[in-house]
Amino acid sequence: MQVNVGDGDRIARLIAGIVLLSLVLIVESQWRWLGLFGLIPVLTALGRWCPLYTVLRITSSAKETKNV
Repeated sequence: MQVNVGDGDRIARLIAGIVLLSLVLIVESQWRWLGLFGLIPVLTALGRWCPLYTVLRITSSAKETKNV
């Protein structure tokens, strides 16, 4: 796998993921489970690889390196 998520993108994904995950604890309605979608940006930030970026041939990393 090649790294296709840069540092700025990683930070934005982590923040967005944490905010979405916090909905599970904050919201009192049945919609709170939508907060579990926050796992997607958190996992892509930690893995530094986004499958959608691969399909669209996008990279936000400064240089493309192989992820070991």
